Amino acid sequence: QVRLVESGGGLVQAGGPLGLSCAAPGRTFNSNPMAWFPQVPGKEREFVAAINGKGGSTYYADSVKDRFIISREHAKNTVYLQMNSLKPEDTAVYHCAASTDAGIYANKYRYSYWGQGTQVTVSS
Repeated sequence: QVRLVESGGGLVQAGGPLGLSCAAPGRTFNSNPMAWFPQVPGKEREFVAAINGKGGSTYYADSVKDRFIISREHAKNTVYLQMNSLKPEDTAVYHCAASTDAGIYANKYRYSYWGQGTQVTVSS
């Protein structure tokens, strides 16, 4: 089973920025929709951002619209999440996911490949 690998998490003060990366060693996901799903202990993974295979379309949860930017770099087989104006409630383990379907999705059940996540902690 292919595993995605997230990086870039850490501790940041409220109002600050942080950038995450998601790579896919061993497999190319350049044609696949990809997304980010943060998860806090005891809760379901929640959708925050998705991007289609070509990278021309993006979709965001209302809670992060105008603060987060998802992008991808096909040459590096990598997806990014730039998080700005971070809030303490953004604290979570951020998981990257890839879908085998065409399109762009907020539903986590449309995604077949996942990473183990990277911790993001926003202090007040």
